[in-house]
Amino acid sequence: MKRIYLSAVIALATLAAHAQMGGGMFGGMPQIEVTFNDYVAAPDGFDKEQAGIAKGTIEEVEYKSTTVGTTRKATIYLPPKYDKTKKYPVLYLLHGIGGDHKEWMQGVPNIIMDNLYAQQKAVPMIIVMPNGRALPNDKPEGNIYGAEMVAGFEKFERDLIDDLIPFIESKYSTYTDQAHRAVAGLSMGGGQSLNFGLGNLDKFAYVGGFSSAPNTKQPEQLIPDVEATKKANKLLWMVCGSRDGLMFNSSRLKAFCDKNGVPCTLIQYPEGQHNFVVWKYGLYNFAQLAFK
Repeated sequence: MKRIYLSAVIALATLAAHAQMGGGMFGGMPQIEVTFNDYVAAPDGFDKEQAGIAKGTIEEVEYKSTTVGTTRKATIYLPPKYDKTKKYPVLYLLHGIGGDHKEWMQGVPNIIMDNLYAQQKAVPMIIVMPNGRALPNDKPEGNIYGAEMVAGFEKFERDLIDDLIPFIESKYSTYTDQAHRAVAGLSMGGGQSLNFGLGNLDKFAYVGGFSSAPNTKQPEQLIPDVEATKKANKLLWMVCGSRDGLMFNSSRLKAFCDKNGVPCTLIQYPEGQHNFVVWKYGLYNFAQLAFK
């Protein structure tokens, strides 16, 4: 463990660019005592395609959204040798404010997961990469920081729970209980994952935030009932780059959890910025811990 004092001031430059996302500026707040968990580098080649191993499948699906009133798309990763006679847990993996259901493919989740399975380091799971912007026109066009876009990201909570999850569980051979669902995401999707995952403890047991953005709710809103969270949540895991001004959003939650005895991991990626270097590392580690 490494303890530092992280001031909200270091986040202001980055937060200014994201102020319209609904998170505010957090200026003038006191320093926060943060205990980071130990950073362990991912092995060389963890995100590189390996020859001679079984490969998973990527496919795109469409589902009807009663929340939005339209048909929406999602990208699906099925593990190697997907077997309809078996049941699989599901990870819902969310993108950032400027992305869509294809953004995570920049982070080669299929390759990362294929390699983990070849090394028997992860439980076989289905990964669902949806469009986290619940709007009739869900493309990242126009002012992506505008009020309408922000509302679409917030509204996605209902689309996820009321429309997408039932669709996935009807189409694929999945478990349908809280213990076999996880949600994680990058940047805006990291904030959504913390908000939706901790806000729906009956739906998600594993929650991850990678470089979570200012849409992340205050810790007291995320965890209004400490004992209920301790009982229901099986994993609360976060990572953010040391050079990412958005570290404050994760650090204040970690500090709250430490103070209240809620198990929580926060890793500071050395010299890490707001990019897929950090987010791939996040998926690599989170996937190994989920569903165990």
